[in-house]
Amino acid sequence: MPMLKHPRTGRPHLRTVSITGVGSYLPSRILTNQDLEKLIDTTDEWITSRTGIKERRIAAPHEATSDLAFAAAKQALHDAKISADQIDLIIVATITPDMLFPSTACLVQQKLGACRAAAFDIEAACSGFVYALDIAAHFVQSHTYDTVLVIGAEKMSSVVDWKDRNTCVLFGDGAGAAVLQNRPTAHGLLTTCLGADGTKATLLDMPGGGSACPASTESLGKGMHFLRMDGKETFKNAVNAMVSAATEALNRCGLTVGQIHCIIPHQANQRIISAVGERLGATEDQVFVNVAKYGNTSAASVAIALDEAVRTGRVRRGDLVLLVVFGAGLTWGAAIIEW
Repeated sequence: MPMLKHPRTGRPHLRTVSITGVGSYLPSRILTNQDLEKLIDTTDEWITSRTGIKERRIAAPHEATSDLAFAAAKQALHDAKISADQIDLIIVATITPDMLFPSTACLVQQKLGACRAAAFDIEAACSGFVYALDIAAHFVQSHTYDTVLVIGAEKMSSVVDWKDRNTCVLFGDGAGAAVLQNRPTAHGLLTTCLGADGTKATLLDMPGGGSACPASTESLGKGMHFLRMDGKETFKNAVNAMVSAATEALNRCGLTVGQIHCIIPHQANQRIISAVGERLGATEDQVFVNVAKYGNTSAASVAIALDEAVRTGRVRRGDLVLLVVFGAGLTWGAAIIEW
């Protein structure tokens, strides 16, 4: 059956969507495990053996999430060889916005000078970048927009309880960005699979600051404005959900894991990454890992890793790439891209 045409434009209803530029930004300050030994009751050996993390980046006091996002976006635009006035839409995935409103995306729009662009945020925690890719792809596929800028950006240091050794060792700050456009000669984004389970929302949350628990002396005293996590249950759910999402994506495309050149999982924890790779039947060489350097940067995680994989030659034109993520919500997702 021929592809249906739009009744007015005569164009096909759907077109392919490719990532035409990527970029990332990591703050300059490095917080090592040895530094953390001076702050809390922990050791480098304890952190490394349980998480695989050796260091993480921490934003400066004057740097907000929009600043991190702006820096990553500039790199992505340069890589895509486009200017800010060509952007039709900006989507920022974050759980650490500059403020509840306006959106961080609007602040990034202003910083970029992208005066033509619509802008909004989404919140899917560590799954945010893949959720945003899915949303952006539909805008491009449908001819609604030609150029969409997707950013995953987090200042996790602003919501971490630095007295809680079980969580503060895990997280870092950073941002990653991608430009989505139609590239007629490539298949681009082949599929995305998204999922959620709100019945397990309390496994990983930050209860204070919203309408259910507005800021008050009491909420501040109880530490309600810090991230909380049930580590064991989160680990179990993360592995199961990521394997399920990746398998569904592969099946949709009629692919085997052996055909994937580079698997980029959410960089939460080395044990989770290893377990997901083993369950999928992937080789160690297939799985891209940078968690030791940056820790868990939430929605920025796979975006930063994708940019690094491209810049270091791990991902080249024509390669098949699998992104697979998991986050609070609970949320999860996978995407397969022909680069």
